Amino acid sequence: MHLIHKTMLITLLSLGMTACDQSPEKDESSVSSNQQDKSVEYQIDPVKPAIKKDHADLLNKYAKFRLTADLSHLSDNQRNMLPLLIDAAKIMDELFWLQSYGPKQEFLAGIENQNLRKFAEINYGPWDRLDGDKSFVPGFAEKPLGANFYPADIDKAQFEAEATSAMKGLYTNVVRDEDGALKSIPYHQAFEPQLKQASALLLKAAELAEDAGFKKYLELRATALLDDEFKASDLAWMDMKNNQIDVVIGPIENYEDQLFGYKTAYEAYVLIKDLSWSEKLAKFAAFLPQLQAELPVAAAYKTETPGTDSDLNAYDAIYYAGHSNAGSKTIAINLPNDESVQLEKGTRRLQLKNVMQAKFEKILLPIANELVAPEQRKHITFNAFFANTMFHEVAHGLGVKNTINDKGPVRTALKEYAGAIEEGKADILGLYMVEKLHTLGELEEGEMMDYYTTFMAGIFRSVRFGSSSAHGVANLLRFNYFSENGAFSFDEQSGHYSVNAEKMSAAIASLSEKILTLQGNGDYQAVSAWFKTKGQINEELASALQRINQAGIPVDVDFEQGIKYLNL
Repeated sequence: MHLIHKTMLITLLSLGMTACDQSPEKDESSVSSNQQDKSVEYQIDPVKPAIKKDHADLLNKYAKFRLTADLSHLSDNQRNMLPLLIDAAKIMDELFWLQSYGPKQEFLAGIENQNLRKFAEINYGPWDRLDGDKSFVPGFAEKPLGANFYPADIDKAQFEAEATSAMKGLYTNVVRDEDGALKSIPYHQAFEPQLKQASALLLKAAELAEDAGFKKYLELRATALLDDEFKASDLAWMDMKNNQIDVVIGPIENYEDQLFGYKTAYEAYVLIKDLSWSEKLAKFAAFLPQLQAELPVAAAYKTETPGTDSDLNAYDAIYYAGHSNAGSKTIAINLPNDESVQLEKGTRRLQLKNVMQAKFEKILLPIANELVAPEQRKHITFNAFFANTMFHEVAHGLGVKNTINDKGPVRTALKEYAGAIEEGKADILGLYMVEKLHTLGELEEGEMMDYYTTFMAGIFRSVRFGSSSAHGVANLLRFNYFSENGAFSFDEQSGHYSVNAEKMSAAIASLSEKILTLQGNGDYQAVSAWFKTKGQINEELASALQRINQAGIPVDVDFEQGIKYLNL
């Protein structure tokens, strides 16, 4: 695993960060060819305000939100379990720092300006995750696309031609040996001391677990951290039904690897189940096979049968760590990612209700009041936002996981584009599901215009995540598609956007077909061409984003979290 070059770090520390009172400069000469390609393919550069000398405007991108939950229904054992789970999550945080940048403390210690140091903590390094991973600390070029998963001098074409299956594995670092040859090191070896500590904490928590399924999961997950064999614990996690506490922990998502999308990053969530909301959601998983069969695409692209053991639940999050806490924060979870587990058992969809509510109130509503036509603002509702987000996660289970022409899993066939196009699929099929369930009378609250209009406002919210976010890229592609097909219209005189319900429904069907076909064919070239031609921000949208920024609307949330906020 390569770390930031020592000479660069020495230079940074010798500056004493006195340059922190100047505007950050980008070292164009050291941007690799792959990074230059990224600026062509993902031209999402949200307009940012001028940075003041105290760097306060950087922090204004994030609204503060405290993670708390009602713990009164928990037993003493359950309450005593929470500090153990949070301590294990903190270790995932340390590991993600190593994967994304390098050692945390020596980097942060060199930053004297408190606002800049806090912003670096939020971003897990010197690169702004909400602005295309551009450097905001003097002395740093743009972030390597491969983060710390590969050597800094990796040649993409050579790696593709020569890499072994282990080097392309989800749970290995790629390094150079003494002779300069590439080799892979399993995560459980590279991070052995930290993983042993985390495993021990999960085992202690398992001793306090009162739910048999949760106890089994914690024990299996503790073992999996030490050997990188996660399937057994994924299956056990799928079998849990009655646990009131949950923890998602380990190397899970592959978005941090923007070079190939092969490598997973460490993260964790500690969650408290909302029993009343979960009960409302339980019925929807049963509709998956029917919805899969009715997808608006040729039969060859919907032959896979989604697992019927899926479930939907609502939670309050009390701790985020690692990848899940970096930059834009997740508001819903759809796991496991293992395609074999998905086909056998389906997935679990966890709606993080308290964080969702925070983003709705602090970000989505203010955006809608700025950009949505006044007569349609009544259709911006939390119930629609919750449903759109929930069915996004459900929709990850629809479509195809494996190509229909023997190119292997979609994830590997589409390489670095796989994450963004999968997010785009989930967004559009989630709205397709809302339409279908609303027609069947299964969605009792609101009218379709609520879901359509809230969905449009949600695109403005998510496109601000920038080019380093798969969600940001997916939202920009979809925004352009809907605009070109008349589903969204813009009034130049008022500067407001409106939804055309009839054209919206047609665009949902045609975009669903387009994405499912690209995935099923594993058509890397076609996907790449789409991203290059349509992954661009137009003047009209740039102006809209500028208005949002000038209004001082934050882009995302930053958490106050930990034991001290839980009244234990």
